[in-house]
Amino acid sequence: MIALIRLGIFGLIGLTVLYFLVSWYSRSVRRERLEGWADEKIAEGELEQAARDAYIEDGMRDYDASLRKKLILGVYVVPIIAVTVVIYVTNFM
Repeated sequence: MIALIRLGIFGLIGLTVLYFLVSWYSRSVRRERLEGWADEKIAEGELEQAARDAYIEDGMRDYDASLRKKLILGVYVVPIIAVTVVIYVTNFM
């Protein structure tokens, strides 16, 4: 029983670190993409240089409410379900 509790604690710590790393990476990729799109719009004359930061911040606000950010929570769900299934199959089948 102690081993299961230890697995749970260290597993959640590891998954939390993984979640923050994946979340940080996803946000940085989105920001870079928005910066590229803003630079293209500035070059085409559709956007002014002064509005670039507002464009990027609006895009990041949209990202925070998007499905992609919620799907990153799968970092917790998928491994927990997989470990539960493995433990169940090992012990009861």
